[in-house]
Amino acid sequence: MQPVATFSIVARDPQTGALGVAVASKFLAVGAVVPYARAGVGAVATQSYANPSYGPRALSIMAAGGRPRHAHEAFAGTDHEHPLRQYGIVSASGESLTFTGSECHPWAGGASAENIAAQGNLLAGPEVVEALTETWQAQNDLPFPERLLAALLAADRAGGDRRGRQSAALLVVAEGKGYGGENDRWIDLRVDDHTDPVPELARLLELHRLYFEPAGEPKPLDADELAWLGELLVAEGELTEVPEGWGPAFEAALKRLLGRENLEMRYRGGPALEPGVLAYLRRRFS
Repeated sequence: MQPVATFSIVARDPQTGALGVAVASKFLAVGAVVPYARAGVGAVATQSYANPSYGPRALSIMAAGGRPRHAHEAFAGTDHEHPLRQYGIVSASGESLTFTGSECHPWAGGASAENIAAQGNLLAGPEVVEALTETWQAQNDLPFPERLLAALLAADRAGGDRRGRQSAALLVVAEGKGYGGENDRWIDLRVDDHTDPVPELARLLELHRLYFEPAGEPKPLDADELAWLGELLVAEGELTEVPEGWGPAFEAALKRLLGRENLEMRYRGGPALEPGVLAYLRRRFS
């Protein structure tokens, strides 16, 4: 079994109660193994010689009223390879726990406090976990997902996995924040194989915000913006000629283009666009 040499942060947002895990590793598709979370229950990272059953088991224990230490006791009492394991657990109340088994590859260790558990193994040194915790505490003005990624990037730049970089993942859950409001999976992003995965994960988070969350109040399009969009719609085959001004044909063509770009949810009618949407279109079609 290959060790999931990893550094991760498991946390709860004290403002909203959202729960999340951010993780990076020199390991293919680390997001498929390490992070688990359930809104109103808790979040878990299981790593080193990871036991993937730990995530669901810890969540079930906490959903039934148990605490992180009860999950830890259950793992220690039932897994003969427990000294090879490393994990962090944060409950919906903010109680936390981190564990590093005595047989994890050095440098290995962790730190926990209210609302946070940070841990890693096969790291450049203790400064990696220190960067996780110190950046988390310092960046409390950031939105929760961005705060998790800021901590992850600081740890990566402090040395991270001493073997190098390959993958990263971000899982954030909150009640009713999933797609269409039908589940709790607010953000579930993975970079499975990349030379610099944490900045790439941050780029994906920006796209997630653009596609699925309002990017500010729509602003009326001025004459220059309308002209640019008209030319774009012709270039993209949505219109046969540049229209003289706003009208039903212009709007229908714009809606088709936005639909092609998965931005239909960001259009609210009229000759107006959210600033982030217009900025995206300029980058995409410059």
